[in-house]
Amino acid sequence: MRDLIQEPKLRIGDDITSSLSYGWRCVRMKVIVPLLHLAIFLCAVMSIMLFLERLYMAIVIICVKMLKKKRYTKYNWESMKDDLQLHGSYPMVLIQIPMFNEKEVYKLSIGAACELTWPPDRFIVQAMVEFESQKWLEKGVNIKYETRNNRNGYKAGALREGLGKQYVDHCEFVVIFDADFQPDKDYLLRTIPYLLENLDLGLVQARWKFVNADECLMTRLQEMSLDYHFSVEQEVGSSTCSFFGFNGTAGVWRIQAVNDAGGWKDRTTVEDMDLAVRASLKGWKFIFVGDLAVKNELPSTFKAYRYQQHRWSCGPANLLRKMTKEIILCEKVSIWKKFHVIYAFFFVRKIIAHWVTFFFYCIIIPACVVVPEVQLPKPIAIYIPATITILNAVCTPRSLHLVVFWILFENVMSLHRTKAAIIGLLEANRANEWVVTEKLGNATKQRNNSRSSKRSRCRIRQRVHVSEIVMGLFMLHCAIYDLMFGKDHFFIYLFLQAGAFFIMGLGYVGTFVPN
Repeated sequence: MRDLIQEPKLRIGDDITSSLSYGWRCVRMKVIVPLLHLAIFLCAVMSIMLFLERLYMAIVIICVKMLKKKRYTKYNWESMKDDLQLHGSYPMVLIQIPMFNEKEVYKLSIGAACELTWPPDRFIVQAMVEFESQKWLEKGVNIKYETRNNRNGYKAGALREGLGKQYVDHCEFVVIFDADFQPDKDYLLRTIPYLLENLDLGLVQARWKFVNADECLMTRLQEMSLDYHFSVEQEVGSSTCSFFGFNGTAGVWRIQAVNDAGGWKDRTTVEDMDLAVRASLKGWKFIFVGDLAVKNELPSTFKAYRYQQHRWSCGPANLLRKMTKEIILCEKVSIWKKFHVIYAFFFVRKIIAHWVTFFFYCIIIPACVVVPEVQLPKPIAIYIPATITILNAVCTPRSLHLVVFWILFENVMSLHRTKAAIIGLLEANRANEWVVTEKLGNATKQRNNSRSSKRSRCRIRQRVHVSEIVMGLFMLHCAIYDLMFGKDHFFIYLFLQAGAFFIMGLGYVGTFVPN
């Protein structure tokens, strides 16, 4: 009798389970599988686009180095410098150091700028710290204390207002250093001569040298990405099209080129790139001096790095949205240069690179693991990304052993870069968000020496990042599923990537300086 009563309950449970299973199979076969096939196709196209761009740049940089055809080496810099010193015809130079609440680092940058080798009466330093300006003024440096009572236009607004001063009318060139940059004394002697001898040059850009690259693992991984940017991307742009994105600092502009391009504009968060594109469309050429490095500091806290990457990813996408038509209709530059700027510089490097990294390696591959009906093509999933990684890593030989950590780190950061690029393209909220990248200078040492016993709960809130935790849980689920039922051993990658999301989601990356 008891069995007769329980039997229908078991059948009802079996019916519900089988119905849910059948429903999931129908949804998977009719909806999820076709969507994954489409997503794999789109990601394959984007991967090939990125691969061809990386391969093209690798071929160009190999040819440039083997043939010793770096563009700046075509000019006899030593003879130009000697001629300048012999005749004493030093042009008037303006040095701008825009800053906002960067008290940890400003002394180094102002001091380095004031000590540049150049006749004291032939350069002017604009600084925004009154006490420091007064100190150097007493030493005979022509330094002007300039400040604003608002932040309108952020950095672009500060630079534009600085160029509007009456004494700037006598200046021919303007040098820009961010608050943490420390140029060597011969910086002007190694950049200005290029502009004097080549009247079509609008910009001379130096590379960056990172003084805190060894501070933590996060700064080492940043160094790997930025070394590729300088050693390959900017060198290739300089050698082939005489165009690359101005880095916003450590560069010398011809003031005539700035004015010809329409001056500084604050319509995006990448005012430096905006000016570079507009100046290039006016016919001005740029040169990248790869053997001239200016010391500066990398952001060493995860919070500061996230804000920086949002600005660097959102700004270019927003600028592409606003300038595509202007670039296409420009008559002063060649079709090849237009193609290079729109396709290679903006679309592939600033958008596709982020999207394919996040959507393919963090969404599509894990999803395909739990949908066995979809097979991942190994050339797209393994060989192409491996080649791209090798091409990037060889630019920083001392960090080759960190390449696995670099891959995992870049995949996590692609979450924020992809979101920022979409925000920029749609011009949504945060499209014009500007947060100054925090540089610690000696603050880390000072605060560690005076260690506080207060451990507040807000420290935990500052460290935890929900989006990374959610992505880590998703990839962990896929990794466990692949370990139990899969055959392609993707679980090895998935476990490692899930771990990276959890580590960064819990704030255990970079340095942490409590308030």
